Amino acid sequence: MRTRKQLTPLGAVGAGLAAGAIGTVCMDTVRFLRQRRAGGEHNALRWEFAPVRSWQEAPDPGQVGKRLAEAFTLRELPDSAAFPISTFMHWAYGVGNAAGYGVVSASLRKPHVLHGLPFGALVWLSGYVVLPIAGLYRPIWTYDTKTLGDDLTAHLAYGVGTSSAFWLLSRVSVFSRQL
Repeated sequence: MRTRKQLTPLGAVGAGLAAGAIGTVCMDTVRFLRQRRAGGEHNALRWEFAPVRSWQEAPDPGQVGKRLAEAFTLRELPDSAAFPISTFMHWAYGVGNAAGYGVVSASLRKPHVLHGLPFGALVWLSGYVVLPIAGLYRPIWTYDTKTLGDDLTAHLAYGVGTSSAFWLLSRVSVFSRQL
């Protein structure tokens, strides 16, 4: 008789966090390969951790992190904080979203790797809802289809990478218990 493994609640969050890191690598790989095909940086690590010298150069995750940190500390952050905060926020967003995915997926009767597609699409869409409110994006209807399509496919890679990693990690005994 085979026993079934079930994720513990903490295991679902832990597996989700780990899966989110893998999903973020998948998304960044898609983006890196696109920029490389266009003649950009050939070194993946140098591209991933490209220095951000000022807040004017900081990507959207960094801008959100700056606003959160400054609202909390009531102090203006120096330009030297742009790189570490931008990098941290990018990874924290990918990993953090996947913790929620882990909880939802672990509660499904039959979780499936393809659930990563709607998950990735939902993460993509949430950016086009939240970031315009923050003044960091324009409304979604003002972007051309190529920009939206490139961004969506990168997020779909994130979703499928996350769901695939979660599926594998959910079978690891450190995250689950025998029933």
